[in-house]
Amino acid sequence: MNYKETLNLPRTKFKMRAGLPVKEPLRIKEWDAGALYHRIMERNADKPRFILHDGPPYANGHIHSGTVLNKILKDFIVKHRNMTGSFCEYIPGWDCHGLPVENNVEREEGRSKDEFSIEEFRTKCEAYARRFVGIQREEFKRLGVLGLWEEPYLTVDKSYEATIAREFGKVVESGALYKRKRPVYWCAHPVTALADAEVEYEDLTSPSIWVKFEMGDEVRAKIPGLAADTKAYVVIWTTTPWTLPANLAITLHPKLEYSAVESGGEVYLVATDLVRRFTTDCSLAPPRELAIVKGAELEGLNCRHPFVDRDSLIIMGDFVSIETGTGCVHTAPGHGADDYEAGLRYGLEAYAPVDDKGKFTAEVPEYAGRFVFETDEDIVEMLGRKGALLARRDMHHSYPVCQRCKKPIVFRATSQWFVDIDKTGIRKRALEIIPEVDWIPPRGEQRILSMVETRPDWCLSRQRLWGVPIIAFYCKKCDEPLLDANIIYGVADLFEQEGAASWFARPVSKLVPAGTACQACGHDDFEKETDIVDVWFESGVSYAATIEKRYGPETVTDLYLEGSDQHRGWFQSSLLESVISRDRAPFASVLTHGFVVDGDGRKISKTLGNFVPPEEIINKYGAEIYRLWVAAENYQEDVRISDEVLKTLVDAYMKIRNTFRFLLGNLAGFDPATDMVPAEEMAPLDRYIVHRLDGVVQRLTTAYENYRFHEIFQLTTKFFAVELSAFYLDLLKDRLYVLPVFSADRRSARTALYEILSAMVRVLAPVCSFTCEEVWSHMPKGEDDPDSVFLTDFPGHLTDRYHDEELAESFARLLEIRELANKEMEQKRRDGVIGHSLDADVSIIIGDEHPAYEAVNQYGGLLREMLIVSSVRLETVPGESLTFEAGHAPGEKCGRCWNWSESVGGDSDFEDVCARCGDILRQLNVQPAAAE
Repeated sequence: MNYKETLNLPRTKFKMRAGLPVKEPLRIKEWDAGALYHRIMERNADKPRFILHDGPPYANGHIHSGTVLNKILKDFIVKHRNMTGSFCEYIPGWDCHGLPVENNVEREEGRSKDEFSIEEFRTKCEAYARRFVGIQREEFKRLGVLGLWEEPYLTVDKSYEATIAREFGKVVESGALYKRKRPVYWCAHPVTALADAEVEYEDLTSPSIWVKFEMGDEVRAKIPGLAADTKAYVVIWTTTPWTLPANLAITLHPKLEYSAVESGGEVYLVATDLVRRFTTDCSLAPPRELAIVKGAELEGLNCRHPFVDRDSLIIMGDFVSIETGTGCVHTAPGHGADDYEAGLRYGLEAYAPVDDKGKFTAEVPEYAGRFVFETDEDIVEMLGRKGALLARRDMHHSYPVCQRCKKPIVFRATSQWFVDIDKTGIRKRALEIIPEVDWIPPRGEQRILSMVETRPDWCLSRQRLWGVPIIAFYCKKCDEPLLDANIIYGVADLFEQEGAASWFARPVSKLVPAGTACQACGHDDFEKETDIVDVWFESGVSYAATIEKRYGPETVTDLYLEGSDQHRGWFQSSLLESVISRDRAPFASVLTHGFVVDGDGRKISKTLGNFVPPEEIINKYGAEIYRLWVAAENYQEDVRISDEVLKTLVDAYMKIRNTFRFLLGNLAGFDPATDMVPAEEMAPLDRYIVHRLDGVVQRLTTAYENYRFHEIFQLTTKFFAVELSAFYLDLLKDRLYVLPVFSADRRSARTALYEILSAMVRVLAPVCSFTCEEVWSHMPKGEDDPDSVFLTDFPGHLTDRYHDEELAESFARLLEIRELANKEMEQKRRDGVIGHSLDADVSIIIGDEHPAYEAVNQYGGLLREMLIVSSVRLETVPGESLTFEAGHAPGEKCGRCWNWSESVGGDSDFEDVCARCGDILRQLNVQPAAAE
């Protein structure tokens, strides 16, 4: 007889094959058509606000795995907050101005920006940026990220440009802005100054040289016993020979001791602690010490430049160290931050004979017109000819390069607008505010503290066309700058109506109020500044342009979330600008993630051949696997991605999906309004698993709140694989499949399944958004349940209804017994006594003083189900013993439930089934003839 039709086998239209690449776009269309995001916001409108502010990516190309990681992390948080009692809008933003867009427009057009009119070039830049805003928007939406995609903030929008201008005006009002010639990072290829955040470091090989600067008479006088005819030198060490034409000084540490040593007939002055290393590096004969002097004793004295007809002044600086070199630092105030600050104290010029394209000017006639890095070897050779080169080695070291073009930068003094972060107290105040912010992970606090402690003044001007202008003017008669906050605010109002393009289109007379005169000479004819504002300033005021404009001027953002490189980028520019204008941080907490690397831990790059476009990954695996990848990895470290990693996640995903499918299949026809069993009427095993569910949901909720998303992945996969698939759902099959549809024990089991499904589909929705929405569309729901899982709340009723520590303790004992009994059965399986566990009969002999006795005494009747065996016999003996005996179950195998029973064959109507199944068949009105 075939009893299959009498069993309650799973039924669901939820497919085992996910088909994610095909289904996901359809789901996104449904969300858009149903205005899902707006319905979420309407539903939560009266709830407490939580603000996650989106850091703007550049609108200059397709997204990559780093931006995927960032956007999905944000989506986890926004969805979780909206499902747990908050009003959490997600307003995406884009950075649209600056060098990346200019470079790409020039590349696309095949022409330099100089070949366009300003208006034409800016128009093309805007069109390019807006085009890629549209492209990236669709790419981010494809990831399942919900938000105000049609209402983003763009730095190119007129209102945003007006905010940039107003915030610039506040900087001017603070008195922090000044213009001066001082060294900045300079990229000669796009011909502009760079921000710290636009510079990265790569390993380069440079000539490392020791150079002799002949001592002046006053220096020689400090060395007793130095013969008049003995040549004596102060020795410097450098890895940038090209900066030697700009040398104006040698910096010593005032407290260090310096030794004058004789070797090979010449005398050299170096730091005493470095004499041994110096003689080794320069292959000198063993030296003879003539004298030791303190650095401070030489202050203000002179040496001679080795090839330029001028003196080099000996000055003091605390930055001098004895880690490398000679302790005598070659100082070119126009080519180094420390050099500049030291030279400033001694009235030295920020001399930099290098033009905007990185070429020597006519001030260095020997190398005029040549790119500075190309002259290194020639300068080394010339030093050798002049007898000034003591030694040369090639050195592999870290050197700053432009983040965009990847070419080495020139540290070069130019006339720029700077924010003074010391004299106005900005640095001091920022360092006080940083500890008030919650930095996640905590090491982020020390990272940004150290960066703010050591950063130079903020270079605010850029030599570009595509951006918001520095709103300043210059007197045509005396060149005195006109920098007036009231004029700036007036121009900002103009930007609100016409955008920053009006600066370039309007004459000065339409920008400067009538009657404005130069404060220096009284002249009233001005010309406009041609530089634009640093794009980091633009993005740094996004809280003012977006958050404060939307929620009010006193609003502090709850969370900023970006990569760890933004400690020196967006986090820092936002913090400093807010300190200047508001005396507070713009954010309450800052969360950072690591970088995406390949399976071997290498940086992702097209050059290495390990870059895979996100579109390719999505088309192969689906965006859901991308989302699971973000959840599975500890984002606080560097995050690995590779085909092997993704294939592993596909396996994990399928376990989650198939568990959902099992739950759905066994809830076919279930109506939560009528079929739920009260907790007190549920079977103990079912109450126990929902107690366990409660614990898992609590831990998952805590993981969301603490942004520990990899714990969500770990907890979920463990709960699904270990507690559900390998335990509860496996042993439940007998009750679910065999018992009558509406029997009390089956209703109890289905109540537990519904609680598990209802809780887990909601708790996992922020992570597995596509799958959980699909599950939600297939699961039984009540009349008041919405059509989307994202319009529901996280489960909050489980603790009150099901939490039972006493029951959990008893089951912990039973599970220990289950584990030991399974070992006994495994041995019988190896011995060939049994095959499937249902073949087994198990005897458990337990002492009345054993720790598990009370649990067995109370719930021992559940052990047959928990072990998935045909029969369990319990025997109590005195003492603390616990023993097991397993053998083949007696009787015959039931043709319907597959349990072995001695009652099989005893039913005259159904001879091949056990007594239990015979009774069930009669309840189902199955006729013996129909069963054939």
